[in-house]
Amino acid sequence: MANHKSALKRIRSNEAKRLRNKYQHKTTRNAIKKLRDLSSKKEAEALMPSVFSMIDKLAKKNIIHANKAANIKSGLASHIATL
Repeated sequence: MANHKSALKRIRSNEAKRLRNKYQHKTTRNAIKKLRDLSSKKEAEALMPSVFSMIDKLAKKNIIHANKAANIKSGLASHIATL
């Protein structure tokens, strides 16, 4: 266990950040699944910008790697193009 006040505070803040990151990551994964399950191209194109924005925010905050974000976006774009 930590002995310094600053270390205890760091533990608390790390846990809060971990939970926030976990929530944002899970929400984005659910949005990606929802986008992949759509069969209408019009609906998918309407939802695409918001999902891409979520992915970009995760990459910006280093929750996911920038290359992974690019790969996900590329895959989704090609999936929507084939609808």
